Amino acid sequence: ASMNRSALCTLAALAAFGLSGCGKEEPPAVPQKASPPPPPELAIKIGHVGPLTGNIAHLGKDNENGARLAVEEINAKGVMVEGKKLKIEFVGEDDQADPKTGTVVAQKLVDAKVNGVVGHLNSGTTIPASKIYADAGIPQISPSATNPTYTQQGFKTAMRVMANDIQQGKVLGEFAVQKLGAKSVAIIDDRTAYGQGLADEVEKAAKAGGAKIVAREFTKNDATDFKAILTKIKGRKPDAVFYGGMDAQAGPMAKQMKQLGIKAKLMSGDGACTPEFVKLAGDAADGFYCTQAGLPLERMADKT
Repeated sequence: ASMNRSALCTLAALAAFGLSGCGKEEPPAVPQKASPPPPPELAIKIGHVGPLTGNIAHLGKDNENGARLAVEEINAKGVMVEGKKLKIEFVGEDDQADPKTGTVVAQKLVDAKVNGVVGHLNSGTTIPASKIYADAGIPQISPSATNPTYTQQGFKTAMRVMANDIQQGKVLGEFAVQKLGAKSVAIIDDRTAYGQGLADEVEKAAKAGGAKIVAREFTKNDATDFKAILTKIKGRKPDAVFYGGMDAQAGPMAKQMKQLGIKAKLMSGDGACTPEFVKLAGDAADGFYCTQAGLPLERMADKT
C-alpha cells in the first residue's frame, strides 16, 4: 500500500511539471528575425533580330548567342536600377536576311513593347527596319550593319558598334593598290545594300590609288555557281578580285577561281571574314584577304 501511495505521488509530481522531460524545463523560444523582402523587379524586354535560317544562319545565330549571353550575364549580376532588380527578357526573331521579312519582325517587336533591339545583322534588313524602330522611339543597336545609310538617315534611335563601309572600303581599296601592288582590279558584288555599297567604296579607293577597274560584275546572295562571271574576269587578267558579299558566296567563289586557274588575289569585307569561309573554300582559302570593321579586342582601350 505504501508503494502505491509513492507511485501516485510520483505521477502527481510529473503531472505538475507537465511531463516535461523528467522534470527539465524547455528553454524559452527565441523569436526569429524575419528575412527582408526581396527587392522589387524592373522587367524590360530586349529584342534581337538576325537571319536564323538560310545560307548565313550561322552568322545570325552567332549574333543571337552573343546577345543571349549578355542578357544572362546581366541577369546573373543582379543589377539594381533605382532600388529595383533589373530582369531582362530576351525576345528573338528571324528576318531570314530578307528586307521585307525584316520590317515584319521589326513591327512584331514594336507590338511586343520591347525596350530596345540588338540587330539586324544585314544592312539590307537593318536600314528599312530602322524607320519602324525610330517611329516607335525604340533604341536599335546593330552589331554588324556597315552600310553608311543606316546612321545617315537622322534617326536618333539608330546606332552601330563598328566602322561603316566608307572606312572599310577605303582601307580595302588602298590595301589592294599599296600592299598588293594591284594595277588592275575586278569587282563583284551580291547586289545587297551591304555588298554593293562596300564594293562601290572599294572601287572609289582603288581608282583614287591609280588602279584600273577592269570588270564590275554582280551576282545574287543565294548563288553558288560563279564560273560564267569568273571566266569573263579571267580574260581581263586582273591583279586582284574584290567580292562584296557574305561568306556563303565568297567560299565557293574562291574555290572556283582556283579551279579556273585565276591567279589574282581574292579580297572581301567583314561579311566573308569568317571561319565558314575557310570551311567552304578549302585549300583555296590560302592567300585570301579580308577586313573586320572594328579594332581587335586586344587593341581596344577598354577590354571589359
